[in-house]
Amino acid sequence: MSGTRTSTASLWKTLATPILDPAHLAVRQHRRRHELQGTGPRTRSIHTKPAYDGHIPLSWFENAFLAVGSAFMSLADPRRGDMIAALGETTAGPSLPRLRDRMLENPEGRRVLKERPRVNSSTIDMNKLVQYPEGSFGREYVTWLERCGVTPDTREPVHYIDDPELAYVMQRYRECHDFYHCICNLPVNVESELALKYFEFANLGLPMTAISALFGPLRLTPQKRARLFSEYVPWALKCGGSAQSLITVYWEARWEQNIEDMKKEFGIWDPPEARWSKPLSEARIAAEKRLAAIQTSNVA
Repeated sequence: MSGTRTSTASLWKTLATPILDPAHLAVRQHRRRHELQGTGPRTRSIHTKPAYDGHIPLSWFENAFLAVGSAFMSLADPRRGDMIAALGETTAGPSLPRLRDRMLENPEGRRVLKERPRVNSSTIDMNKLVQYPEGSFGREYVTWLERCGVTPDTREPVHYIDDPELAYVMQRYRECHDFYHCICNLPVNVESELALKYFEFANLGLPMTAISALFGPLRLTPQKRARLFSEYVPWALKCGGSAQSLITVYWEARWEQNIEDMKKEFGIWDPPEARWSKPLSEARIAAEKRLAAIQTSNVA
């Protein structure tokens, strides 16, 4: 009987829906394929066998237990990247299907889902990026990495999301996090990381970003906490909420594009001035030295 009611409701919904544009049609067709394959738009199911490399299937109880445990561990030791990653996966819920649908509704996002690019030092040619002009996204990204002293290889792989496509959406968010830092002109420190978490919550709606934004400020001094809420949070919520959903951006296809033009396109403006550990001039000198070394080797 319940199946009949469901079918009737679905029929009325279909009849009441106007003709769909291609983007919405792509979402509908994509969902239908998943339903036929038995996966559906879920992040948690009853899988007992791994669905992809590195997948660790969990029951509902195991997922809930890991969510609570990883939350406590993340608060106790923010350096535990594995626990922060586990918290993000076990609390994702319906947010990942929503992000996947946003990608399907966007031509650039659909291309990302189709090609599934990865971000690490084996897929990104830093020597090529440094040869792009000053102001290009690729060159600015290399400068940002030099300035912050980080690499693209610090992101944990996804383990606890059952649907392989939704697992990729989470992996994509995770690996593009530094691109968000770069385009928002934010360094890597607690204050700036929290500002970006507020931005990501407003822009993407992932529960983990809200948890970090809620409890993370407890790690700040009263002075820094006051600045976070008076200056950074208003920027993050307004800018993140009005900007294009960054999960839909194919960053690797935009290396040559001017970063200021990208900001205008996405609706992003710079936050209040942040405190950097390394001056911009020093990072640019390091990038120029890399470029000079490349040019010398090419001549030789």
